[in-house]
Amino acid sequence: MTTTTLDPMEAVARTRPRNTLGETIAQTLAMAWRATKKMRRNPEQFIDVTVQPILFTVMFAYIFGGAISGDVESYLPLMIPGILAQTVLTTSMATGVQLREDMDKGVFDRFKSLSMARIAPLAGPMVADLLRYTIASTLTFLMGIAVGYRPGGGVVGVLGAILLSIFVGWSLAWVFTWLGTVARSAQSVQGLSMMILFPLTFLSNAFVPVDTLPGWLAGFVKVNPVSHLVSAARDLANHAELTAEVGWTLIAGVAVIVVFAPLSVWSYKRHL
Repeated sequence: MTTTTLDPMEAVARTRPRNTLGETIAQTLAMAWRATKKMRRNPEQFIDVTVQPILFTVMFAYIFGGAISGDVESYLPLMIPGILAQTVLTTSMATGVQLREDMDKGVFDRFKSLSMARIAPLAGPMVADLLRYTIASTLTFLMGIAVGYRPGGGVVGVLGAILLSIFVGWSLAWVFTWLGTVARSAQSVQGLSMMILFPLTFLSNAFVPVDTLPGWLAGFVKVNPVSHLVSAARDLANHAELTAEVGWTLIAGVAVIVVFAPLSVWSYKRHL
């Protein structure tokens, strides 16, 4: 007769009672507070959300503005929502990298032995990352306004575009969380994440009008999820309009969460 020897921490974890919804939320917020304290002690985690929006806004506006739209001012309503999407999505990539680093250091081994919901150590840092998304989004619009952008949607439209981008960034972070649980190193997570994000971002309508592209490329750009986010952000920020693009973007974000949140928890339990 064969017997299976369990890891001691896994054996302890199996004997714990199931957490209620209230306990799961409280534990997730505790993990979010832990991640926020780590950010305060490692201010370099804010470099990408502070430097990138400023650098990309200035660089793209003055290099491509005249070539694409004739002048910088005419290019800004097209470009700023694109920079917003790019900044928030690339910021979400860091979630999986930091998760993998914590797993490699053995931090999550301790969490396994605690009476804690499985999703809390994964969702907590993502809740804390909402702060980083908010900073990146706000700086993008402030820098755009500094170089001449005047959003026609006003404060309400800009706020709607920021909230929508934050939601999509948070939902996409579940994809990178899953990558963090299956990749072998933090460097692997970063490399895979860039391979996913960069083509999706640059092969979209973020920086050029779709009608200027070759037919085969325009077809891909029109179905690219990033293009829907950019179009929705433009509708909100430039016109304060709730269009179908906003609805499709929200549906896509929810779909990603429904698929990758459970997958991340399953992979976390299986590979840790």
